[in-house]
Amino acid sequence: MNFKKAHAYIESLYEKRKLTQKKYTEVTELKDFGPVIDDDVARMLQVLITLAKPRKVLEIGTSVGFSTASMAKAVKVYGGKITTIEFDAKVAEQAKKNFEREMVAGQIEVRIGDACDIIPMLKEDYDLIFQDVGDKELYAALFDDCVRLLNPGGLLVAEDTLFPITLFPAFKCEKMRETLANFNKRVADCPLLESTLLPIGDGFTVAVKRW
Repeated sequence: MNFKKAHAYIESLYEKRKLTQKKYTEVTELKDFGPVIDDDVARMLQVLITLAKPRKVLEIGTSVGFSTASMAKAVKVYGGKITTIEFDAKVAEQAKKNFEREMVAGQIEVRIGDACDIIPMLKEDYDLIFQDVGDKELYAALFDDCVRLLNPGGLLVAEDTLFPITLFPAFKCEKMRETLANFNKRVADCPLLESTLLPIGDGFTVAVKRW
């Protein structure tokens, strides 16, 4: 299959959608922020949410909130809520402005700080956990807590999980490649999860916690 041609065709089908990465980032005042998810990943998140109807969603890594807003529009239909964690206070404030603009602020709680400090202290259970933090080393570091916080039947999803084979070979990338490879192996081998890794975006992991 010609994946480039397939991707172009798929994107052409959805180019009239109101919320897209391009439109969202163009009207974001702050221009210095970490990468946000691609449109195909945003659509997949919305499909998963529409299917599973998670009441409580935890997102690790907000950036300016494109993924958060995409999910919030889906959970808003049935009254779901999202807690999102962002390390950079300036970026988090911009995300809040974006949520107001997209009329989803009522669905979202933004927590500012280091996920390594926040996640281990959480006691709530979640129906969906989405990892897309800039520091990919946190994927493996937070894995056990994510599984702990996930309700049976809940979804653990993660972006950029094909970085171990798609990143250009470079010394500065090697640690990221290794830690994501470790995360992928732990997800695949975890007896509590039924999972797969999809070749959309930069790799999209979907796992369900077994009952």
